[in-house]
Amino acid sequence: MSKNNTVKLRLDPQRPPPLTQAQKSRLSALAALPDDQIDTSDAPSRLDAVWMKAAEQLPHTKKQITLRIDAEVLDFFKDSGKRYQSRMNAVLRSYVEAHKAHAK
Repeated sequence: MSKNNTVKLRLDPQRPPPLTQAQKSRLSALAALPDDQIDTSDAPSRLDAVWMKAAEQLPHTKKQITLRIDAEVLDFFKDSGKRYQSRMNAVLRSYVEAHKAHAK
């Protein structure tokens, strides 16, 4: 197929296309099922979903320190874009809060 026959579509997450009646019926049937009966085996893993909340709540006051980090860990955060240090801090904060909640 030539380049001129290629159709590109972009979805606007703020204005998704309307659902068909068949899609609405399938969603209603799925919503009626208990969570343990829903097959999620084909759903992709979202490792970043765990840290989404942490990234939204970046603390404002910080203390400068020297910290030794594994090169692979540092590269991972640097490769994910700007403000990598803030994201690292958010992950550590999330870890601390999870352990504080568990200790109660």
